[in-house]
Amino acid sequence: MSDFVHGDQADIRKSHDARRSHDVEAGHVLDPEMKSETVVASETESTEIIKARELQKNKGFLRKLRRGEEWLDEKMGIETQGIDRIHEEDKRPPSILNVFLLWWSMTCHVGTIPIGILGPEFGLSLNQSIAGIVIGTVLGALCTAYTGTLGPKLGLRAIATSRYSFGFWGAKLCSVLNVIIGGGFAVVNVVVVGQILSAVSDYKMTLIVGCVIIAVIGYVVSIFGFALIHTFEKYSWIMTFILLLILIGEVGNKVDPYIPGEDTGLIYSGSMLSFIAINFSSASGWCSIAADYYCNYPANTKSWKIFGLTFFGISIPTVFTTVIGACLGNIAISNTSDANAYLATAYEDHGLGGLLREAYHPLGFSKFCLVLLVFSVIGNNVAVNYSSGLSIQLLGHYFHAIPRFIWSFLNALVVAILAIAGREHLSLIVSNFVSLLGYWTVSFTFILLIEDQVFRRRTGYDLNVWDVPGKLPWGIAAVMALLTGYLAGGVTGMSQTWYVGPIAKLFGGFGGDVGVYLSAVFTIVVYFPARYFEKKITGR
Repeated sequence: MSDFVHGDQADIRKSHDARRSHDVEAGHVLDPEMKSETVVASETESTEIIKARELQKNKGFLRKLRRGEEWLDEKMGIETQGIDRIHEEDKRPPSILNVFLLWWSMTCHVGTIPIGILGPEFGLSLNQSIAGIVIGTVLGALCTAYTGTLGPKLGLRAIATSRYSFGFWGAKLCSVLNVIIGGGFAVVNVVVVGQILSAVSDYKMTLIVGCVIIAVIGYVVSIFGFALIHTFEKYSWIMTFILLLILIGEVGNKVDPYIPGEDTGLIYSGSMLSFIAINFSSASGWCSIAADYYCNYPANTKSWKIFGLTFFGISIPTVFTTVIGACLGNIAISNTSDANAYLATAYEDHGLGGLLREAYHPLGFSKFCLVLLVFSVIGNNVAVNYSSGLSIQLLGHYFHAIPRFIWSFLNALVVAILAIAGREHLSLIVSNFVSLLGYWTVSFTFILLIEDQVFRRRTGYDLNVWDVPGKLPWGIAAVMALLTGYLAGGVTGMSQTWYVGPIAKLFGGFGGDVGVYLSAVFTIVVYFPARYFEKKITGR
């Protein structure tokens, strides 16, 4: 029976025999009456899984890893589900409310605060910073909300979904970029935690220890997979939300919204555009993983529900937390009166950790709050480790044959090393890296949007070919549009400490980052005609 998607509907087929449970990842049925351990490919098994299983069978090292994964699953209940498409009868959807609450834990955490602090650091007033936060976050959330709607419809992980635009080989580029994006977010979180734990120890503990602790905790939770992540993310934000309310309550009287911005004219425009781009990138950075957490929802789940819950689930907590960061920046950077001198000194000497240590009071309560805030970033890092492991598996059959928990471990290890190396340069990491994300995420979103709403509006998706290179698009149009958007738009319009593009220089001062906006324009202009001719020539 053909598996086909047209519009909002995916394949809805008869369920397997109720007496058997179907293991999508292993590709066999488990019958309590069957004593044989022979693995037989089922009708739902994909080419991707068959080849991975063959490698695990023929390669001793891979076979041992697979047995180790099965042992961990038996003893600890870790997830062994890989990258294969999830059929309707195999879906185990959590509550639809999770689509909203999931993002609270991923965004309402202490690692989001440094983004807001950048507003005052760029010379913006508090009001200007808040305006930039709202505009950038809302635009970025639109990207993630749309790409998330493809998850239930196709039953595929986000990067696997991109194969219908980028092709089998082009999607590998998306996998690499997705891992880099997630790693950048995780590095920021780990550095912030290192600063906080150092502050709790009265600066006796090196930042390295804090970086290692949070990297380990985030990895351990991530290996348990989809079900635990959804449960964890549903509730973990509550504590952080309360702590941030306490924080703004304790320092709110020190915020001065009447302090004007430092710049006017073109220089102000450049700073504002750069700040909006960073906030856009912060909210749109999830567009390449959102479907990972939605692919277990039924195909007939209304797209407007997924879109709306995702949009508000990202926008509300991200704006809330980032605005608190802008308020802290107003106190420690813009308002340097004698009353705030100790806060400004703490931030200058010890970064965000030192600022938070002095912001909460008295000291004993402050340390208690900081310890709790450390755990706020786990929700974010857990999602990063989980999705990065899946993205790496999509790079090829050998990568797929290696269990996800191995790739998640390597990802967490690299993140910890990078965080340790950059622990003294948090603001540079945030301002330079986060804005770079937008050049890729905006192109990725528009390519999937145009493909879904224009080129597949009538033809739909043949889900049987998601892992068959010869039946997927060549991907030349998508890769060309992505690279054009990045090179012609992103590079010429970027404003970083290490490079300012020729268009960004027109705003004077440190330039204005317009790379995101230019990337969007170039991607749209290139993808439409390129995909039209690609489809006309290849028929797919």
